[in-house]
Amino acid sequence: MKTQAIPFRRSMLAVALAATLNQATAQEEALLAAVVEIVGSTPLASGMPRGDVAAARQGANAADLARSGALDVSEFLNRRMGSVHVNEMQGNPFQADVSYRGYTASPLLGTPQGLSIYLDGMRMNQPFGDVVSWDLIPRAAIASVSLMPGSNPLFGLNTLGGALSLRTKDGRSDPGTALQVGGGSSGRRSAEFEHGGANDSGLDWYVSGNRYHEDGWRDSSPSDVRQLFGKLGWRNAATRWHLSVAGASNELTGNGLQEQALLARDRRSVYTKPDQTDNHSLLLNLVGSHTLSPGVTLDGNAYWRKLRTATLNGDINEDSLDQSVYQPSAAERSVLAAAGYRGVPTAGANAANTPFPSWRCIGQALLRDEPGEKCNGLLNRGNSTQRNYGLSAQLSVKGELAGRANRLLAGAAYDASRTGFNQSSELGYLNPDRSVTGVKAFGDGVSGGDIDGEPFDTRVDLSGRSRTWSAYASDTLTLAPDWQATLAGRYNTTRIVNRDHLHDDDSSASLSGTHRFSRLNPALGLNYTPSSALNAYAGWSQGSRVPTAIELGCANPERPCKLPNAMAGDPPLRQVVTRTVEAGVRGEAGTVSWNAGVFSARNVDDILFVADNQAGYGYFKNVGQTRRQGVELGLESKHGALTWGAHATWLDATFRSAEVLNGSANSSNDTARAGSPGQDGTIAIRPGDRLPLTPRRMLKLFAEYAPVSGLTLSADVVAISRSTARGNENGQHQADDKYYLGSGYSAGYAVLNLGAQYHVTPQWQVQLQVNNATGTHYSSAAQLGPSGFDANGNFVARALGGSSAAGYPVPRSTFEAPGAPRRVSVTLRYTFG
Repeated sequence: MKTQAIPFRRSMLAVALAATLNQATAQEEALLAAVVEIVGSTPLASGMPRGDVAAARQGANAADLARSGALDVSEFLNRRMGSVHVNEMQGNPFQADVSYRGYTASPLLGTPQGLSIYLDGMRMNQPFGDVVSWDLIPRAAIASVSLMPGSNPLFGLNTLGGALSLRTKDGRSDPGTALQVGGGSSGRRSAEFEHGGANDSGLDWYVSGNRYHEDGWRDSSPSDVRQLFGKLGWRNAATRWHLSVAGASNELTGNGLQEQALLARDRRSVYTKPDQTDNHSLLLNLVGSHTLSPGVTLDGNAYWRKLRTATLNGDINEDSLDQSVYQPSAAERSVLAAAGYRGVPTAGANAANTPFPSWRCIGQALLRDEPGEKCNGLLNRGNSTQRNYGLSAQLSVKGELAGRANRLLAGAAYDASRTGFNQSSELGYLNPDRSVTGVKAFGDGVSGGDIDGEPFDTRVDLSGRSRTWSAYASDTLTLAPDWQATLAGRYNTTRIVNRDHLHDDDSSASLSGTHRFSRLNPALGLNYTPSSALNAYAGWSQGSRVPTAIELGCANPERPCKLPNAMAGDPPLRQVVTRTVEAGVRGEAGTVSWNAGVFSARNVDDILFVADNQAGYGYFKNVGQTRRQGVELGLESKHGALTWGAHATWLDATFRSAEVLNGSANSSNDTARAGSPGQDGTIAIRPGDRLPLTPRRMLKLFAEYAPVSGLTLSADVVAISRSTARGNENGQHQADDKYYLGSGYSAGYAVLNLGAQYHVTPQWQVQLQVNNATGTHYSSAAQLGPSGFDANGNFVARALGGSSAAGYPVPRSTFEAPGAPRRVSVTLRYTFG
């Protein structure tokens, strides 16, 4: 059943009314004793009162994650954290693009990354592209989640919009043994275990593992996840350390976006296949802390990680879309017959009678005679091996300065990496089920012929090294009994060395280069706490990120590339610098805790993929400015057996400078305005145009109710307003139902999730989770692009004998990222002892 999204204004009114009624009831109750919440102010430290942090930090613990029934950390963030939304661009539950305040942490290469992710003080953003693989984070072992907003420099590079700090369990804090099995919709099967313990000599240990499989709700979309985590620790009165080991071996299928007409016809359908990602990871992390004297603590960590990723993507060859059906020549028919092919058309070939496979593609591949434009499929393969390692140390001193309470943090860090990356493309043809069969014509510039008169060479063979030295400090001084001020800063210097193994260093196509980036990022904060129930804060911070190897490898306007399939020469790019201002108030009134805040973050020298005048090609460059600003409101309450909460966000994410971007699928592009619809073109971006994939309004509601002992019922609602499709950055796309299809937006939606958790006995627990309980049809993101299929799912082949001089206009459409339908899962958990 298709349901309608909840009107956002009415939802906000309901939240406000509920809050008013709840607060009136709470005022009649006795005031609760104040609880000082301790939060981490750096990746290593955990010991600063929340009221001393000049930002609206959000957090959760292991029990919150377990009760939510969330599959992984990204799903939990989407359902429970304010200002967070998810774009399911890859179409896999473990490959979400997580955005916070309009800044993204994504597993997809080429996506501008703006959030830093830490696990026990270890940076999880990968060296090559700063991407984040959510499937490598062991959900079962997570003890706490802390989401810090803003461009806090203490969290290092890539902290433009915020930082996510994850802490894992240990045997002393989480003792015991438990086994869990589960199953559900789409062939979901899972098994999980954890065991922790400690002894009187100071030793503690913890281990957890899980195995997950699902067939996927879309066609040909299976996934397998295998995770193992272990931690060994020791402590005495002054010292403690933990050594963690985590491994993962995962096979994910993410079939991505689907054309809107095909999606309306069959929501399970996929555009092309296969689309596979295999991740294999091993990491070691040693974390230690030693109390030198009362109030003086030394913290540190050392880590090593190896990650191997292999991808196989079957795609449409867009260069074939404007070609006519081509009858095989006599020479091609002879070669095909000699190769054993039967049923080759001999005369009268047209779109209706030309069978699959594409004989023109196979014949020209066998002849090695420029098959590029006649092969309608591509198999893109990528492989990367990344090794990163580093260490950090931090001194924390609590004491007095000029007779006033003071806390000083000072630290240094070193991070290094070695990366190898190679990529290739093989020409092929589309089968009726939209899979791609290769014809052994590879993009080596020789055997593959050419495309559009250019050598078909999409190979990449790149190795790189990077190293970053950092030094940082933070000082929080109590100015008066109610006032605290914080001054912080971090200096980073990064060196990146790329080496191209396909081209000589003096070639214009070479990716080789040495790049250096340095910057000092400061921050200021002020807190006013007149009572234990009220705190006001204001802060200014600056963060930066250096260009990634994939951006440096595609930054030459003289040699544009088509990412992620190719990269070209590398003129220097500048660092992205973000400056954030925010202010707010938070407090408690009876059983209600609340917060209200405003923020404004401006990016300078933002890096975007800019169109070139060649079809589908472009390059990365620094653009002027972008801005993300908004208002955040939050309410949470625990009243007897009922716990509930709400988070509302208004987000204004816009370009602040004029730019020219790829607009080949936008009806307002320059070629369409000149009278040539369906052709390639560009669009002009004006200051004030909205950034794509960023909704203007977000609302999260959740409630948990325990009517009887042992039973907990839960519900949450995620409501997101519409967002602009990628490719419609100027907001002027209009469908004409001929050359341009679809709205150029993803519609707003609301999704209801329900859960129940019941302790049958103290040892046995059963949990039921129903996601998208109302079966809402929705899409979380959209993108404009050329359409290779008609409304019935047949490949769009052009009529034989058409005018190639005039071109064969290719329909352009809106592609959507469909959200999952109703999904039901049940887990059974047994706790020993």
